[in-house]
Amino acid sequence: MRALQGRDIVCFSNDWDGDPLSKTHIMRILSRENRVLWVNSIGNRGPRATASDAARVWKKLKDVARGTFQPEPNLHVLPPLYVPAYGSELARAANRHLLRLQVLNAMRRLGMRDPISWSFLPSAAAVAGTLGESLVVYHVVDEFSAFSDASSHVAELERRLLRRADLVIASSEKLLAAKREVNPHTVLVRHGVDHAHFARALDPGLRIPEPLARLPRPVIGFFGLLADWIDLELVRRVADAYPHASVVLLGKVITDLRALDGAANVFLLGRRPYAELPAWCRGFDVALTPFRRNELALAANPLKAREYVAAGLPNVCTDLPELRQIPGCTVTRTAEEFVAEVGKALRSGGPDAARSALVRGEGWEAKVDEIRAHVAAVEVRRAPAQRVATV
Repeated sequence: MRALQGRDIVCFSNDWDGDPLSKTHIMRILSRENRVLWVNSIGNRGPRATASDAARVWKKLKDVARGTFQPEPNLHVLPPLYVPAYGSELARAANRHLLRLQVLNAMRRLGMRDPISWSFLPSAAAVAGTLGESLVVYHVVDEFSAFSDASSHVAELERRLLRRADLVIASSEKLLAAKREVNPHTVLVRHGVDHAHFARALDPGLRIPEPLARLPRPVIGFFGLLADWIDLELVRRVADAYPHASVVLLGKVITDLRALDGAANVFLLGRRPYAELPAWCRGFDVALTPFRRNELALAANPLKAREYVAAGLPNVCTDLPELRQIPGCTVTRTAEEFVAEVGKALRSGGPDAARSALVRGEGWEAKVDEIRAHVAAVEVRRAPAQRVATV
């Protein structure tokens, strides 16, 4: 039997009902041959006195009241109850106890034994390794301590998880180097792409959404969370350089937008469902990946970059190490170069089948095959120790 087949997996990740991220794609594939208990996030910081945080707390409470549910075959979601505070040892101890009891209870109801715990978040350090696991995996996709709103305890939680893990999977070279200093059993598996989904943008029969279709062309587009790691000053320079183009930003806004004030050709069209993104991409001429070059971004491997290319779009990017590894991305070193490359891309923009084909071999299935090989290697490495333990 090959690795990761017929197993029970307890996955600690973001909330299931968010936009599909790397974790979603990986666990969906693994759930075809394994049972997955997906534990929604308990967060990396305490709530603040803001309307958005109040809404999030209210949503979390409603999710807890709903209880464990099954959105897909072999995939069960546990919305955990926890204390939304990280400043005191008492709160952290309460969360450890609460989370472990809830996970064990859900495992018991599902008949799970000897699971693999698969953690995508440092907060899972509270219980990872205490569930009777056969294997502990930490799959790190961000430098969590570099988030501007991260709790001061995130770095220590991650160190505990790194030391406890039998296997650490890093999504970027920078994360690989940093985490390998703590755990030598750290490997690199870069993100994949849902190629078939985004390649739908090449279909001439796919209807461009009305809010986009009525805007002046050409269209310079972006989708994703509009957060403080997005360089909105750079986006504004693009808008000012091409006043006859429409600059379209899709996504939830969680940062200051003053850099865009007065830009008549910038259109904020809100968060759009993942299922609709290929249709929006069909209406784009050029895509942007305008990340700031900070500690968080330098360790990142932005999903959207491969998604833009899979949609056949020219993608103009700021200079992040992982973006240099993606075929079809135009990586720029300065703001002036970024703006100039957008202009070049506009002359031959729009979805192109040859460009989309550049990332056809980087689908999530291929990435899960890489992961299977690493898990198999860990189990071979651990086998002698397990045999000794049983003698």
